Amino acid sequence: MAQPVAKEIAEHGTRIFFYNNIRTNQVVYSLSRTLNNVASLAQLPYLGKKTVPARLRKDLWHPLCLVEFPRPSQGLLAFRRLREFRRLHETAYPLSLITRAKDQLLPKKQRGKVLMDQKANSIADLAAVLKLQKEGWTKKHVQKKERQIEKVRMLKERGKTKYRRRDPQGPPEMGVEGVRVRWINLLDAEFAEEWPEEVVHDGLTRQRYTAALPLVEGDAEQKGEKDFPAALLDAGGQAGMEARA
Repeated sequence: MAQPVAKEIAEHGTRIFFYNNIRTNQVVYSLSRTLNNVASLAQLPYLGKKTVPARLRKDLWHPLCLVEFPRPSQGLLAFRRLREFRRLHETAYPLSLITRAKDQLLPKKQRGKVLMDQKANSIADLAAVLKLQKEGWTKKHVQKKERQIEKVRMLKERGKTKYRRRDPQGPPEMGVEGVRVRWINLLDAEFAEEWPEEVVHDGLTRQRYTAALPLVEGDAEQKGEKDFPAALLDAGGQAGMEARA
């Protein structure tokens, strides 16, 4: 029973799921296939009445894309940067975004709708994050990590017991080799001006009977589920009848 848990912990951070509200175009990020109400709602800022739902509805929150990383450190770093870029969109947007002719602010309800629409920004942020990871760490950041490692090494040599369990590592590996972005709609990738050449773009299918759970390769086989084309699944369960036949 410990093997599935150990595998889940080892893979934590290798996948980032994007979910999109089909009504408001709000976007939330998740490190797991299922959306957690508390963690996901915490990503949505309050922009006025009814801008933050009481709970997440599966019929409204659909998968947008899935980003796969070869190493968990890459995915966790990208997840943190995506959240930071999101915060900038929410707090440092240009005033022209919520103004109309004659420098008049839009009504409060319309301002909320404009600021909730983060689909294009989220995709552009993803491309920018991958570009930053391709460029690697800055020289200043690497030097800071080296100073921390040297300081801890000297304290250990002096017998400072409180530092014996601290073992700071160098900067995690960067790069975008092996990164894959799987889209529900491949045309959504056009929201970004450019992508790193090493990033692979592919399609993504959903799991049967669930609106907010994208199907990941290997998961269906482990659970004994069968993968059918979406066109057949929408045909009143004809795929299941053909499979049983």
